Amino acid sequence: METRLKGESGIVLVHVENQASAEKDFAERMFIYFSRLYQKHRCRVVPIAIFTYPEKRNEPDRFKLLFPFMPVLDFHFLTLELNKHKWQDYIQSNNPVAAALLSKMGYQKKERVQVKLEFLRMLVRMELDPARMTLLTGFFETYLILNEEEERKLEEEIGKVDEKEAKRMIEITTSWEEKGRVKGRMEGRMEGRVEGKAEGQASLLLRQLKKKFGYLPVEMENRVMSMPVEKLQELAEAIFDLETIDDVNSFISK
Repeated sequence: METRLKGESGIVLVHVENQASAEKDFAERMFIYFSRLYQKHRCRVVPIAIFTYPEKRNEPDRFKLLFPFMPVLDFHFLTLELNKHKWQDYIQSNNPVAAALLSKMGYQKKERVQVKLEFLRMLVRMELDPARMTLLTGFFETYLILNEEEERKLEEEIGKVDEKEAKRMIEITTSWEEKGRVKGRMEGRMEGRVEGKAEGQASLLLRQLKKKFGYLPVEMENRVMSMPVEKLQELAEAIFDLETIDDVNSFISK
């Protein structure tokens, strides 16, 4: 991204690198990207690495080249490890990106329903247009997929909030799930479910897999489409760690 600093002239480049799995030589790669950008544009570059994988690590933020008699290079870059951030610290934000990234921040299993509830409240408060709403919801749902019991708890929690706010939450979830849930009364109950949520998540995962690997065997597509919600969630969390089609096949065969 090209931008400017306040009070200064000239272009500044912001390079954001998303890293979804651990990589031994990642810091070196950041330096190589920086070097290529500087070589091409000859301006200041702000390098930022965003780590999104689930395990907590202490990622390096520099790449050094040293001799016993002289340091040659000490390259620094900014880092953001999402799983080290508490999701509660961002629920009052009006930043749409913060809302989407709640699904990749540090939360306990027992907090999953509350994370989804607060995400919906943020969307209601921000009053985004339908296109942006769909984009953010799609991202969130890719990484935090509630099981049936958690969905029931979510419905109960939605029923406890202000009626106007609850109505907007239901509209958002219904739109994303393509009528996967039927609207019920607003006195704290929402009746029944129809199939659709799992199919929507499976379709989204298939698009991501095809984008990563270029193609998928028809048999594998059919197996993904028939996977339960819990298994789809596991696949969503592991997708960036799978390096080959065989890895995908082994994963869904477990």
